[in-house]
Amino acid sequence: PAAGWVAISFSNSVGPLHAAGICANNPVVNACASQEQRAIWAKVRGYFENAIGIPVCASIVAEKRRRTRAECYDREICGRDSALEQSTFKQTPFFRIHIPYARRYSDRARPGVATGGTAVPARPLPPGMKAPTVDYRDIATESGLVGVNVSGSDTSKQYIVETTGNGVAIFDFDNDGLPDIFLVNSGRLDKDAAQPKHFLYHNLGGLKFEDVTDKAGIASTGWGQGVCVGDIDNHGYPDLFITQWGQNVLYRNLSNGKFRDETKERGLLSPKPRWSTGCAFIDFNRDGFLDLVIVHYVDFDLAHTPHPGQTSQCQWKGKPVMCGPRGLPPETLSFYQNDAHGNFTDVSDQVHISGAKNYYGFTALTGDFDNDGWPDIFVACDSTASLYYHNVGGKLFEEIGVRAGLAYNEDGREQAGMGAAAADFDGDGLLDIFKTNFADDTHTMYKNRGGNNFDDDTIGSGLAVNTKYLGWGTAFLDFDNDGWKDLLVANGHVYPEVDTGHTAEKYKQPRLLYWNRGDGQFFDLSAQGGPGISDAHSSRGLAVGDLDNDGNEVVVIMNMGEAPSLLTNFATGGNSILIRALTSGRDAIGARITSTADGHKQDGKVENFRSVPAGEVVTIEEGKGIVRKQPYTAVKK
Repeated sequence: PAAGWVAISFSNSVGPLHAAGICANNPVVNACASQEQRAIWAKVRGYFENAIGIPVCASIVAEKRRRTRAECYDREICGRDSALEQSTFKQTPFFRIHIPYARRYSDRARPGVATGGTAVPARPLPPGMKAPTVDYRDIATESGLVGVNVSGSDTSKQYIVETTGNGVAIFDFDNDGLPDIFLVNSGRLDKDAAQPKHFLYHNLGGLKFEDVTDKAGIASTGWGQGVCVGDIDNHGYPDLFITQWGQNVLYRNLSNGKFRDETKERGLLSPKPRWSTGCAFIDFNRDGFLDLVIVHYVDFDLAHTPHPGQTSQCQWKGKPVMCGPRGLPPETLSFYQNDAHGNFTDVSDQVHISGAKNYYGFTALTGDFDNDGWPDIFVACDSTASLYYHNVGGKLFEEIGVRAGLAYNEDGREQAGMGAAAADFDGDGLLDIFKTNFADDTHTMYKNRGGNNFDDDTIGSGLAVNTKYLGWGTAFLDFDNDGWKDLLVANGHVYPEVDTGHTAEKYKQPRLLYWNRGDGQFFDLSAQGGPGISDAHSSRGLAVGDLDNDGNEVVVIMNMGEAPSLLTNFATGGNSILIRALTSGRDAIGARITSTADGHKQDGKVENFRSVPAGEVVTIEEGKGIVRKQPYTAVKK
């Protein structure tokens, strides 16, 4: 589209298909509208989206006078417009959008995956603001984390199932006060080859770990993907749920250092094998017992999947590569309700969570995003619109991703979502959502405006500065303990073939570290993050936890074809607290915690997710900050 102002109007004579066609191909960068006009337009968009299933000006819901995607960040070009203010949406919907410059979307990427973002130059720090010192180093080998990840071939990925990688969980399985580590493994497509096992590492203290997988009774029974952790019957010990290509597995914690496969007797055995990726435990009806949401990615059949280069969905920048997800049959979601005894029933249809079709769901993220007291679900989808399930009073879910502004990026485009994390990064009491995406695109920061209304604030928050990395696991963390949530992203390509190509992309990629300035913006500190950030790997899952109870968060990252990374920051300061629930519903998943230190208020939550399905974790959120005059006050809501 050309640069300049574009007016879009709808009359009663314009049908949905024609109207949607006008709007669907116009990248919307800015929108001037009143609150009432935006609300009405959201309903119009929602109608078109539900009717024909394509993006319809998805970013049209934007705050008035929002800054635009222009190189002059301080210039507000969206002023009040008398014609717009006087227009009557009920009679003739009218909307005025601005495209600051002609946006060109490249066809470099194959049709099998969604790309198309444009990087924006990084902003310098304001005068007088100094970034903290950070020095992340990988200490996995000396800590005993030496289990090697296996996910198909290391040199040539023939099928998409070989590329998605695996999960990691941080949880205290034996309740000794030291968080342990669980690493998910996949396998080899050659059935005659030796198959790998998952790894359970017991924390010995001092950041030393022992492999107790066999001793704990955990055996690999399939092609593992992700993992989520929760106490399914409130017996005081966390249980493990592993998503797989095939049958998922529930390992119940026997409270004596051992686990037992209770998938079938707990009602979680699927009628047919499926490819599940993301999962999360969630107490959706607030009865004190954890329910379970499972994200299924692709209806994958090895025997009927095209080979690299065989179709248009099996190309990447002129090279034959594995196929998908586009061109492969999509899947749906499943929801299992807990009967208060740790047994589950599939109620997907009853709670309206299985109705979303034609989506490649990948990662489940839970949280009370509208502060109504009921936990909601965000699903990062790969190359299709993302999904947002609003919890309606613990009775059912309503999918309102388009209406909420979470389905697409600000240009109304689908993205190849991989990982997701949520936190109140700007201290306004609302959980914001960060989503990682494919290469040749920006990652996405959705700022929560309240009332199930989100804006794509990627540019405004300073996060649109990198597009050459393929992001996976991500987490909000406070690496400098200043009380503001920073961001860490694990990267890695899916095509080993990029190393032999003519592009600048690499299969192994460094991590990204963004420092939260405390003013609603992030600053890219990746180049100064230490060798643990700059070293290149093809990484996937990521989890964060205080593994030695010293108040500083340690990062565990899964690496394709390698042992994991264990990153610790050798330059930290500040203070922290750790809160642990000791009553029924011991995981307290979904609880909100507010902490105040020296006038700075922070909102945290107890969560059971991190990043991609290959990165679930259960932690008690730690309040962090520099405490000078008063201690923290923590309140459980």
